[in-house]
Amino acid sequence: GINAEYGSSQLPPTMSARDNYRNSQSSRDFLTRSTTDLISTPTTAQLAGEKINSRLQHLAGLDIYVDNQVIRKTSIICTIGPKTQTIEMITELRRAGMNIVRMNFSHGSHQFHKTTIDNTRESCDLTPGPPIAIALDTKGPEIRTGNTINNQEYDLEAGAPITISVDPANFDKGTNHLIYIDYHNITKKVKRGDKIFIDDGLISIEVREVHEKEIKGTLLNGGKISSKKGVNLPNVDVDLPSVSEQDRKDLLFGVEQEVDMIFASFIRSGQDIKEIRKILGEKGRHIAIIAKIENHQGVQNFDEILKQADGVMVARGDLGIEIPPEKVFIAQKMMITRCNLVGKPVICATQMLESMTFNPRPTRAEVSDVANAVMDGADCVMLSGETAKGKYPIEAVSVMHRICHEAEGAILYTPMFTELLNLTPKPLDPVQSLASAAVSTALGLNASAIIVLTTTGDTARLIAKFRPRCPILTVTRSEITSRKVHLYRGCFPLYLPNSRPDDQEWQEDVDLRINEAIESFKIRGFIKAGGYVVAVQGWKSGVGFTNTIRVLPIS
Repeated sequence: GINAEYGSSQLPPTMSARDNYRNSQSSRDFLTRSTTDLISTPTTAQLAGEKINSRLQHLAGLDIYVDNQVIRKTSIICTIGPKTQTIEMITELRRAGMNIVRMNFSHGSHQFHKTTIDNTRESCDLTPGPPIAIALDTKGPEIRTGNTINNQEYDLEAGAPITISVDPANFDKGTNHLIYIDYHNITKKVKRGDKIFIDDGLISIEVREVHEKEIKGTLLNGGKISSKKGVNLPNVDVDLPSVSEQDRKDLLFGVEQEVDMIFASFIRSGQDIKEIRKILGEKGRHIAIIAKIENHQGVQNFDEILKQADGVMVARGDLGIEIPPEKVFIAQKMMITRCNLVGKPVICATQMLESMTFNPRPTRAEVSDVANAVMDGADCVMLSGETAKGKYPIEAVSVMHRICHEAEGAILYTPMFTELLNLTPKPLDPVQSLASAAVSTALGLNASAIIVLTTTGDTARLIAKFRPRCPILTVTRSEITSRKVHLYRGCFPLYLPNSRPDDQEWQEDVDLRINEAIESFKIRGFIKAGGYVVAVQGWKSGVGFTNTIRVLPIS
């Protein structure tokens, strides 16, 4: 079976110097030191974090020689491409730490993606382990270039004139002097002096003249152009429909294949989410809709989008072209924090370990980027080309696992809980009140885990909102819920397929499920004898009846 993603068994050997330090007097005296000592001497802030309320004191005491004692709680999303589509590769990605499979519908046919779905499910059947969720990432209202002649690559020179055509007759006649773009209204939306970016901004064109069916421009930099490259129009209100006819077909395909979540591209308003939900219909009501924020309109309308969506993805690729790149980190921190405050999951994506597409090791900047996303509050981090087409997909997931594991150990949990609780509007609804009380109890006890019995996963989501240090062991009889809870930081699913016998008392059934969870997670290394777990349950079967917290010693 697969269990490596939960523990630290994949972490590389740490330096022996830490063993000499761990039991030293200086380690035990950490909290009594002067500020000067805190800065100049190694400390165990990762282990003593719950006793510290000062962020600066906590950061000054971080220590590279100390083992992180927590289990990785941030989920890892992997894009599946031709290199990783086989059952064997999907199994290896699961071993390395993958929690959610992503299918990018900007590429590949329905048959290709059905193979990904089938292989993922077969991998889970052949090699038992934690449930794996499947996400469909829509193409969205993208703008792309046409084909170059014979699909060959052309060199572009800075300063050279270039013609942008919207005449379909030029679709497959692209050269270094002519580029077809499939957005016919572009001639009505851009003006002299505007910029057009192609291929993730690698090619920049300044508009000089605008005519009915073409635009005359100047290349601002050299580069290469080939077929079907993405186009971005910064500061232009694009009037493409939020859901294209192809998107509609893809969404219905997702419903038919029973995917767990939709990553909806280029969401610009709350109405876009409503339209997608309408297309999914009753049969797809269980599918979570994650809004990808990729342009100015999405940022400007963020609050109304967040209200309608089940979660958000900070899609930094197109966003970093649509807005100035130096503003991306501001947008990222804003979106992650607002999602944290309302208790909705947030994914940080794009170029997180980009260099590992071709190299076995990430850059130092990439490692810091992933760690900072985790410390900012991201529930999930995502790999794109690194696993879809890269040379080192397994290594990329393993590196992502280790970074998340270390970053989570450097978080100051108790002050974070206090701040989240203080900023939650009062009065709390009953489930939020129960969720915050469970986290408070777990922090006070230094509990090994919170066990939550849930039908829809909503109680688990709200417990995750308050960011406990310990894992949230999510016990459910819903197979859909067991996969979907991977969206929430710290939630680890246990799917129990057997229903309660008619002649069994409710509390007896609850106790049996809690005991099964304890034994199961003992085997996985989450729980050890001598500690405590906090159990959250309802008083009867069904949705909306969660109202009880219990503290249980582990024998």
